[in-house]
Amino acid sequence: MKIREILAQEKPVLSFEVFPPKREDAYSSVERAVTEIAGLSPSFMSVTYGAGGGTSRYTAKIAAELKKNYGVTSLAHLSCVSSTKEEVREMAQKLKELGIENILALRGDIPADGNIRTDYRYASQLVHDLKSMGDFCIGGACYPEGHPESPSKERDILYLKEKVDAGCDFLTTQMFFDNNILYNFLYRIREKGITVPVIAGIMPVTNAKQMRRILSMSGTYLPTRFKAILDKFGDNPAAMKQAGIAYATEQIIDLIANDIHAVHVYSMNKPDVARQIKTSLSEILS
Repeated sequence: MKIREILAQEKPVLSFEVFPPKREDAYSSVERAVTEIAGLSPSFMSVTYGAGGGTSRYTAKIAAELKKNYGVTSLAHLSCVSSTKEEVREMAQKLKELGIENILALRGDIPADGNIRTDYRYASQLVHDLKSMGDFCIGGACYPEGHPESPSKERDILYLKEKVDAGCDFLTTQMFFDNNILYNFLYRIREKGITVPVIAGIMPVTNAKQMRRILSMSGTYLPTRFKAILDKFGDNPAAMKQAGIAYATEQIIDLIANDIHAVHVYSMNKPDVARQIKTSLSEILS
């Protein structure tokens, strides 16, 4: 099933994300996590691509297994910053052969030396090409706080409009911890004519080290309430995990109450985190 069709049903959508293993000997543990999360009957599951496409063969494999073995709609990530047009064509053909209908088209991280050795510089170029490679439902990423590399939020929205005009059927946001940031972002992009569905990306922070890594990479704004949670429970792993899941759940409840019907949880291959969130929302999602 295409994700645009799932989003058009106008009922709450809750999806989860998993990432492939970096090594073959870790595949079985990832497979167990995927199986458990799929057993929660999410609206769909996304499978990441890995830096430089390093886990791409597992991405396609896991996405195909989700659909075939568990009946769960899958969304395969595809990044292009380290790929040629031929490599993208080959991956698109592979996904098509496996019956995968949904692709999240991403640029990916620029190499540390700043040199892009590829045919692609922007995600919009990848979206444009994928549109000619099959009947895919294509998603794109968006950044409510602005992309770290954009000179301004206004310019970032213009780039986002180019990506949508190239053929994106929906957008998924980068994580955020203050829902007002998303509400303001939605108002601004709708003003600029971006009308495709936007899925809110929520990250349950389950340990303080994870949060420090997120901040170093993205500079995400942390509300005072969330900072207090980190200060109080950061040195207590069990308490931090419980508080982080509760905070993410509260975010999702507020989003749904404000008519944001689609939420994507960055579940980090943690079935227990996904399960607790899904259970806490059982009546809200029904």
